[in-house]
Amino acid sequence: MKVLIEPSWKEVLEQEFEKDYFVKLAEFVKEEYKTSTVYPPSKFIFRAFWETPFDKVKVVILGQDPYHGDGEANGLCFAVNNGVRLPPSLQNIYKEIKRDLGTSGDVSRWAKQGVLLLNSTLTVRANTPGSHQKRGWEEFTDMVIKVLSEKRDNLVFILWGKYAQDKGKVIDDTKHLVLKSPHPSPFAAHSGFFGSKPFSQTNTYLIFNGKEPIGW
Repeated sequence: MKVLIEPSWKEVLEQEFEKDYFVKLAEFVKEEYKTSTVYPPSKFIFRAFWETPFDKVKVVILGQDPYHGDGEANGLCFAVNNGVRLPPSLQNIYKEIKRDLGTSGDVSRWAKQGVLLLNSTLTVRANTPGSHQKRGWEEFTDMVIKVLSEKRDNLVFILWGKYAQDKGKVIDDTKHLVLKSPHPSPFAAHSGFFGSKPFSQTNTYLIFNGKEPIGW
């Protein structure tokens, strides 16, 4: 797997690509694409980084796996392309935007406004959730979060569900805003995701710190 990643990210993550775990990960992913149906399409593996360069990040939303159904995953966590049926979690995200801000949303366009839509695992085998976990992606994305926490200031990290919150333990919450709530999935959304108002809280914080708010 050739690592085609946006230049500003390559600069801060370059050492990761030389590490043994990443070399093994790259070989595994390359073989998976040869022998199985894997999502997202290979050209979109690092899409989140291309859409949101390192120095443009204002907000980080953490997902887990890419969607594993046909045509769903597009390289941005929680997002799907136009015309694709909305997965349940995404439906609930849109419901909360409507409740919180009274507006409708489009997750994909958030990326160009500075929202890094980062899955913990960047690839998955079709119809097999978790199939590319514990192969090295988590170590890589842990470093992404760590680098952002250390090298940037006044970011917003939105952590939905226990998985994201555990992964976010490396974030320095003395210099960043960390918003935690249950996951937007149908199993948890009514336990505190609805009414958590992450979108308005994010914009209030960004404005306070002299940054443009997100058009959710």
